[in-house]
Amino acid sequence: MFRFTLPDLGEGLQDAEIVSWHVAVGDRVAVDQPLVAMETAKAVVEVPSPVAGVIVALHGQATDRIDTGAALVDFKLDTDDAIAAPAPAPATASGGVVGQMPTSDHEISATPQRSASTAARTSRAVPAARDLARHLGLDISSLRGTGRDALITVDDVMAAAALTVQPQGSAMRPTLPATAGGEFDVLRSLRRAMAQSMSMARDNVMECTVVDDADIHAWESGNDYTARLLRAIAAGCRAEPGINAWYDATSQGRRIFHHIDVGIAVDTPDGLLVPVIRDVGNRTPEQLRIEINRLKVGARDRSLPAADLRDFTFMLSNFGVMAGRYATPVVVPPAIAILGAGKVSRDVVAVGDAIEIHRRMPLSLTFDHRCVTGGEAVRLLAAIIADLQRPN
Repeated sequence: MFRFTLPDLGEGLQDAEIVSWHVAVGDRVAVDQPLVAMETAKAVVEVPSPVAGVIVALHGQATDRIDTGAALVDFKLDTDDAIAAPAPAPATASGGVVGQMPTSDHEISATPQRSASTAARTSRAVPAARDLARHLGLDISSLRGTGRDALITVDDVMAAAALTVQPQGSAMRPTLPATAGGEFDVLRSLRRAMAQSMSMARDNVMECTVVDDADIHAWESGNDYTARLLRAIAAGCRAEPGINAWYDATSQGRRIFHHIDVGIAVDTPDGLLVPVIRDVGNRTPEQLRIEINRLKVGARDRSLPAADLRDFTFMLSNFGVMAGRYATPVVVPPAIAILGAGKVSRDVVAVGDAIEIHRRMPLSLTFDHRCVTGGEAVRLLAAIIADLQRPN
């Protein structure tokens, strides 16, 4: 029997959720035949079979979460001969399995086996666990992993933190009483990823928000709101390039970028997704609209590859298309700023000694005050407003 374990589906994610199986116990499968659709925080990925044979066991059912490296499928192979592992293949634009998928050994694993002496020297941990341990001041090498081959998981770090900072018998998080009633909805997929991302932002960013309004009364007909916001962000980042950056708290430094890649928050039935529009400063309004439409469709049907969902240098939340004037948008590290655009309204304004009714767009800029001064933030916001107030 050969056991296939869940490979790393990209970005160092620690687990994935089963959407649906394409095979059943007793089925005969060929190499590269799709076995299961797995949903990560990034996308829905089809996992192909690494071998040819008969399905002996399936580990998990729809909605179950499987840890990276945990058992996924057991096979009875068509041949007892060793099967050579193919060379690693890069992920395709359609979003496939990232990394090498071995096809030999009694247990097929996404991570190489190590000797006991090697394991003693180096602690194996998922990236999120390492980041959390660093934030909590825990020595990762002192923890005992409960994952496969002693892999240290986020739960292991949380358990160690509970023993360290909580009185004996107390819990780190409150639990709902059994008599609370209602329907309990387990956070999955994008919503679970959002919870983790927001917790990380809360614990790692010193947020400050400034608000103002852009008078867009002079706009000519046919202006594309989102495209204009993207152009204005580019103008703001040119005025204050130090805010188009990432912050590294460990080295206490900023990585400032010359390209402007804006992550746009997209509301989907499954939760929040942030596809990225690349190089917004060098695109025409028409090119921006085409890219906006592509990313929105891909976000809502979960077909975007991982490359379209990472490495933004600035963020935009255009929540005003639904409701709301001002907000305190959340900066997601390592980025250091996010612009929120509220609902455009007709406001009474003073023009000289007269009173007029103008259309105005409320703006909320949140920035990481650890590495951005108030002066830098308001200068960036002023440049954004100046660009938005141009007629076209």
